[in-house]
Amino acid sequence: MSGILAGKRILITGVLTDHSIAFHAAKVAQEEGAEVILTGFGRVTLVQRIAKRLPKPAPVIELDVQNPEHLASLADKIREHSSDDTGLDGVVHSIAFGPQGAFNFLQADWEDVSTALHVSAYSLKSLTMACLPLMEKRGGSVVGITFDGSIAWPKYDWMGVAKAALESTGRYLARDLGAKNIRCNMVSAGPIKSMAAKSIPGFEELADVWNHRAPIGWDLSDPEPAGRGVVALLSDFFPKTTGEVVHVDGGVHMMGA
Repeated sequence: MSGILAGKRILITGVLTDHSIAFHAAKVAQEEGAEVILTGFGRVTLVQRIAKRLPKPAPVIELDVQNPEHLASLADKIREHSSDDTGLDGVVHSIAFGPQGAFNFLQADWEDVSTALHVSAYSLKSLTMACLPLMEKRGGSVVGITFDGSIAWPKYDWMGVAKAALESTGRYLARDLGAKNIRCNMVSAGPIKSMAAKSIPGFEELADVWNHRAPIGWDLSDPEPAGRGVVALLSDFFPKTTGEVVHVDGGVHMMGA
């Protein structure tokens, strides 16, 4: 099979609906020749149903990134779905969660903030380390999906802090795993109307920025451009790019007043 991911095995987290960036990353990855394995949290049967909408069948592994036992057994579970011992070539981190309290910056308590940071940022490190035994032999690519953590967004509050922490975590992983030929990069995507977006208070106000400031336009209903960005970074076309944040946001990130 041809394609920029031909012969590669990729683990993709965060597929919950077929309208998510993670789903479209999985779809494009398969179209580009990859063998894809998905993870699901809580509603695994739902993820299994969504997986049937991909071009090819994809196994689903249950994974709670806050559960040390799940992380400790992840590599073995991936091996169970592998036809050979070639390991893993790529990991996509598309995991984020913040309790409602995390969306009130001044009133949020540490319990809500710590949950947001653990699930949305620290999990990039714990997921990568769980997969490391499968990537050490020949290296690979870790790609996280973020929402520009360099500035303060309306309504986003502690989730914005979590995204900044996610991006910083990616840079430190890039530093420490570079010697193993493992790259770690981010795709900073524009907003998408998804199930996750529904949990963000004031999402419409936040997303409306893109209706006015994206110089090449942005479609809130189309996750595929971001998915393609993820696949590009998983490929060998960026062999010496690491610690980078690639914006797939219609250009909003670089616009001034």
